[in-house]
Amino acid sequence: MINRIILVGRLTKDPELRYTPNGVAVANFTLAVNRPFTNQQGDREADFINVVVWRRQAENAANFLKKGSLAGVDGRLQTRSYDNNEGRRVYVTEVMAESVQFLEPKGTGDNQSGNNSGNRNQGNQNQSNNQSRGNFNDFNNDPFANDGKPIDISDDDLPF
Repeated sequence: MINRIILVGRLTKDPELRYTPNGVAVANFTLAVNRPFTNQQGDREADFINVVVWRRQAENAANFLKKGSLAGVDGRLQTRSYDNNEGRRVYVTEVMAESVQFLEPKGTGDNQSGNNSGNRNQGNQNQSNNQSRGNFNDFNNDPFANDGKPIDISDDDLPF
């Protein structure tokens, strides 16, 4: 049997951190994940998926993620049920995260419209971050761009 979920999306609000009576940290947040297609009006819709993360990763998520943060979640899908105040059975489906990845550098998305003193190297840092991740929108730096010249590769260079 396989029960594996991998998601990439943005948090809809700050994570909610709580502790069990035994002192175990648990955080809940909702991840907005864009669908890969558009609807009939041409708008892209999103799914809002509830995520639960435990222990140290829960504390890290609460400390370093906030509304709008881009995060990757690897985990499993779980369904549970309970009886609400009206006596009705309520079913909840959520992702139990085994790993939460922070997909943006620290400080991205912060309100930086204030005083920028002390941020002199910020432009250079952002540029180096983009280069290290690969900027796929910049065709001028594409080493595989078709410049009309043949690529010189010998059979000895191929791994197969």
